[in-house]
Amino acid sequence: MKKLLSAFILGLLCLSMNYGQGFQFSADDIDIAYKKYTLKNGLTLLVYEDHKAPIAAVNVWYHVGSKNEKPGKSGFAHLFEHLMFNGSENYNTDYFQALESIGGTDLNGTTNSDRTNYFQNVPVSALDQVLFLESDRMGHLLGAIDQARLDEQRGVVQNEKRQGENQPYGKQWDYLTKAMYPKGHPYSWTVIGEMEDLNAASLEDVQNWFKTYYGPANAVVAVAGDVNADEILQKVTAYFGDIPSGPTLERQEVNIPNKVYDSRQVYEDRVPETRILFAWNTPQFGSKEDLYFDLISAILTSGKNSRLYQKFIYKDQSASAAVSFQSSSEIASEFITWLNVKPGQDAEKLEQELWDEIDKFIKEGPTEEELKRVKANYFANFIKGLERIGGFGGVSDILASNETYHGDASYYKTQLKYIENATAEDLKKTAAKWLTKGKHVLICNPFPEYDVVPSTVDRSKLPALAEQKGSKFPDLQRTQLSNGLNVVLAQRKGVPTVVINLVTDAGYKTDYLSTPGTAKLAMNLMDEGTKDKSSLEINAQLQLLGASLSTFSSQDESNVYMTTLKPSLDASLDLFLDVVLNPVFPEKEFERLQSEQINDIKKEKSQPITMALRAMNKYLYGDDHPYSSPYTGTGYEDGVAKLTRKDVVDFYDTWFKPNNSTIIITGDVEMSELKSKLEKTLGKWKKGDVPKIVFNQPQTSTKNTLYLMNRPESQQSVILAGHLTEKYGDVSEVALEQMVNILGGDFTSRINMNLREDKHWSYGAGGFVMGSKEVRPFIVYAPVQTDKTAESVTEIRKEISEFTSTRPATKEELEKVKTNQVLKLPGQWETNSSVNSSVRNLIRYNLPDDYYQKYDQNVRTLSVDDIRKVSNQVVKPEKMNWFMVGDRAEIISKLDELGFDSIIEIDADGNMLKPTVEPIKSDIKN
Repeated sequence: MKKLLSAFILGLLCLSMNYGQGFQFSADDIDIAYKKYTLKNGLTLLVYEDHKAPIAAVNVWYHVGSKNEKPGKSGFAHLFEHLMFNGSENYNTDYFQALESIGGTDLNGTTNSDRTNYFQNVPVSALDQVLFLESDRMGHLLGAIDQARLDEQRGVVQNEKRQGENQPYGKQWDYLTKAMYPKGHPYSWTVIGEMEDLNAASLEDVQNWFKTYYGPANAVVAVAGDVNADEILQKVTAYFGDIPSGPTLERQEVNIPNKVYDSRQVYEDRVPETRILFAWNTPQFGSKEDLYFDLISAILTSGKNSRLYQKFIYKDQSASAAVSFQSSSEIASEFITWLNVKPGQDAEKLEQELWDEIDKFIKEGPTEEELKRVKANYFANFIKGLERIGGFGGVSDILASNETYHGDASYYKTQLKYIENATAEDLKKTAAKWLTKGKHVLICNPFPEYDVVPSTVDRSKLPALAEQKGSKFPDLQRTQLSNGLNVVLAQRKGVPTVVINLVTDAGYKTDYLSTPGTAKLAMNLMDEGTKDKSSLEINAQLQLLGASLSTFSSQDESNVYMTTLKPSLDASLDLFLDVVLNPVFPEKEFERLQSEQINDIKKEKSQPITMALRAMNKYLYGDDHPYSSPYTGTGYEDGVAKLTRKDVVDFYDTWFKPNNSTIIITGDVEMSELKSKLEKTLGKWKKGDVPKIVFNQPQTSTKNTLYLMNRPESQQSVILAGHLTEKYGDVSEVALEQMVNILGGDFTSRINMNLREDKHWSYGAGGFVMGSKEVRPFIVYAPVQTDKTAESVTEIRKEISEFTSTRPATKEELEKVKTNQVLKLPGQWETNSSVNSSVRNLIRYNLPDDYYQKYDQNVRTLSVDDIRKVSNQVVKPEKMNWFMVGDRAEIISKLDELGFDSIIEIDADGNMLKPTVEPIKSDIKN
């Protein structure tokens, strides 16, 4: 078996690189050197060796999804997936606990219309445990499933459904599914299913489903990582070989509905802007035309040079989003595209213009330049995925999916050949064949804003009649350029990607000296043009190089971030440096992005989580503090509207200094070459003084106060509760991390197990300490079903109160989270981007370079006393303030009974709507 990633790096290095032209790709150069075995019971085993890190991915695919359900039984495939995590006959407890305790990462299960998969990355030392667990639930499950567990997961899934439909445009997929497929078609119901069908699911359904579809002959096991194929075969045979194969199954044939006539639906939702969506039925997954539609989609909406982006977002600025994709499934697919119409624009006009663009493609097809660009991007994305052994798009995922759907784990080569050989004429013919009939138009319009007026009607009698009228962590290498710029290199040999990150000490906190929203707008604008290149030219070069670049801010930092491929590093670095040193902040782009940021603020004010995040800092820090602006960084509509191009230029000129910045590089790069290159370029960057931001003591004295934001017809209430705690380093951070994991950080944390697994009121709840250099919030959160809002507050209060009093962290809990934290470390830094992120953390908090090398031991030596000490330092139940987004009319009466000191109604910007409402006093103990 070849060494580290050689199966595809060798192919990658064969690609001929020419700056300005991109890399010349070939499907023949890409090969995943796996081994395939078939056990006597029919189980297919795929093994791929990758020895770059001591981890392994285990990916188990069952060829069953929602299309195998019967009418009236929708949602069962997904519900059963949840049940698979609740324990088996020989390990009768929560699988997440088992997998967290052995360092599992990239850990989950998913269901779609055609398959169900279970996947996890673990240290190789834990392989036997994972294979035991996966085989035990494949062969020994039914004895562990009872009515209580079925009811528990039924509640969790129903909350998942509520959470999805509670989002803007969340009902879109239900409408679309029923419109595109005739009643009775295997795709005519959604994967999540109908509420009444979920309520009707029985234990008999569980038993029949398991016996029918969960046999080895209907499964593929893919193992990738630091393993030996022959040893894996022995282990898998030992664990899975005694499981009976399962019954024979009938495979459903390709069934693409012949939708002859166009159709149309219009509905209203609580959304900030109209969405115009077109959909067509298209060929099945993996077919040649299915791949052609991936390219068509990329030409239409992938990147700033795409057609719909150019037309509607860049030039006309009439839409805030232009999206298209091929939704590929096993027996039929859909091609979908949509526009989000900016407020004030003519939706009917944009609908016609969207069709005109599609029609133009049908008649003329793509240009050779467009085709070349999207092919390069397709291959680059595929190659980047091969860096990972697990997760979506990783090696084990590619092998398992191709084996499941096509009976050939190497079928990806056929798909890559389809892409490589596709011509402009192929794409034109495909579009003409499938997009000229059977279009479904789905329009979502914002629900109108309504209000009421005070009543003047005397209702004690009928009104008189009026007159009738009409009606593993790398060592760091450091250097400094002559102008003070710090350079940090995390060298990782043999990895095909390189990550470059310029970190400047700026971020949203600098808005304290200007206008909220300035840092975000300035950084969004920074990559929109240089002295020599327009925004579109930058984007075109990035696609040809197989690179991506973004400029953005967080609370304490501003970043210029690039991911590229090693063969194109020199050309990519030149482009990166041009963006850093020569931004011109074009007036035209400023106006466009300013408008987009204002629109983003409006969107945030319609979404439950961001509504709370926008208001939270104002009441935790007080007004006169660098952290008091909205946590999202977008600012306020009025303030952003008054910003000028000069404001963002001033931001760059003020904060972007080499002596105020660090450049972090992760990848197969030599420091000597890197420093020489940077000294000749970034070394010319002039250093200078930067303002000092003074962090005043937060000016807020409230506690036990509820700040309530009304969101009518919300199916869920979003609850956040928190208070400020010490800044980074003033408490033991290693102990703090594990304390948080016990209380609310892990899946099996106290808060999540209470509200999700025990009560079934939430799809997920927990807690965390937000990252910032100065005093920071300790937060607990819970999106819960509306009718359990008050009860959830009571449960959260109980959990945080008991954690520092009658039920502190236990030795068993500490050992669980310590083991999980230590064992998942090797997989935590699998990719260069994750390593770069950790290095950025070191820089941000001025941690020693060996922090992560010693992290393992520091976690291992934690004691229960350490956890309890930091718990008492950080968790202050009596200081909690509460932020809630929900349907006021449905929840206020019970909230009044919970003993808050005050209930204050605020809007999504944090402005008070009415004076404090004194709640009904209560003797309830929290």
